[in-house]
Amino acid sequence: MSSPLQGIRVIELGQLIAGPFASKMLGEFGADVIKIETPLTGDPLRKWRLLHEGTSVWWEVQSRNKKSVTLDLRQPEAQDVVRRLVAEADVLIENFRPGTLEEWGLSWESLHALNPRLVMLRVSGYGQTGPYRDRPGFGVIGEAMGGLRHLSGEPDRTPVRVGVSIGDSLSALHGVIGVLLALRQRDQNGGDGQMIDVALYESVFNMMESLLPEYSVFGAVRQAAGSSLPGIAPSNAYRCKDGKFALIAGNGDSIFRRLMEVIGRPDLAVEPALAHNDGRVKEVERIDAAIGTWTAQHDLERVLDALNGGRIPVGKIYDIADIAADPHYLARDMVLDSALADGTPVKLPGILPKLSATPGQVHSPAPALGAHTDEVLASVGVDAVTRAEWRERGII
Repeated sequence: MSSPLQGIRVIELGQLIAGPFASKMLGEFGADVIKIETPLTGDPLRKWRLLHEGTSVWWEVQSRNKKSVTLDLRQPEAQDVVRRLVAEADVLIENFRPGTLEEWGLSWESLHALNPRLVMLRVSGYGQTGPYRDRPGFGVIGEAMGGLRHLSGEPDRTPVRVGVSIGDSLSALHGVIGVLLALRQRDQNGGDGQMIDVALYESVFNMMESLLPEYSVFGAVRQAAGSSLPGIAPSNAYRCKDGKFALIAGNGDSIFRRLMEVIGRPDLAVEPALAHNDGRVKEVERIDAAIGTWTAQHDLERVLDALNGGRIPVGKIYDIADIAADPHYLARDMVLDSALADGTPVKLPGILPKLSATPGQVHSPAPALGAHTDEVLASVGVDAVTRAEWRERGII
């Protein structure tokens, strides 16, 4: 089966999450991804979270469909190898602190001059320009600066973080969009390659919906609201008889009327003041109390059955055990069976987005450190004698 990015070569210089997540997605849709890692230690993600036989199982997700090449990028010989690879590449991805590649003689300007068709994705905390560009930036800092942390958690409590590195992943997704746009411009409209500048805080800020226009027009500063969705009613988490929570979104006008019928409150369904969202927002505490009174009388599964039967958006809060066993996840190939290097079974997330004719694929497992160093270096003219010398010197 052909792949959308077949024939596209990607050089990944990044580590941890943002840059590597972007190249992971490109690799799943056919790009040839060469990952450059530090000799001996490799990408720090290899040691993050839970380890099996010394290697993170997260690594199996983040680095599938990639080739691993070890290079000490501080050394001139390694920098020259990168230039040789870039000369034949379509995309270069990096997520170092701004200025790092310039220190290594690998600036965008020099690489663009070497290969005018190159598309370069640069992901950093604050972007390549601006007064904060030199500050170190991690996803959690970008999430806070982008406005997400302020809205997370309960009112008047310490703001909480989302339980995953969402700032890095959002930046990676924006980076993938940028790469595809730049490739389209280059290949369809006759342009050169270009540099894509993605900042973590901007990627989060881009998700912040109406925060800025509401502030600019009304002076409104949205605050944390726990499980509710401010300004949209009803939409909340409601405790059930068995102590579990049902997430109920009855904020469409017709949905609200059906919800009130199901919970035995037809009086609220026909109350003129509650016919539209702006009126319901003013009465949200009364509406939430009515819904909560009903859910408290029934176990979660009964609530789910009743509301699904009434065509009302409802769901439960999934943990990973729920996800791994859920029939809908399984039917849509979102839980893939795989194996670690020693044969240990492992389940991995499926591939998104889902294309009908050319879907993404897993064609190779995450590589051992430096597994492809000889193959890739030989392809750009580094002979066996030179490679042996470089190993002695710690360059590879």
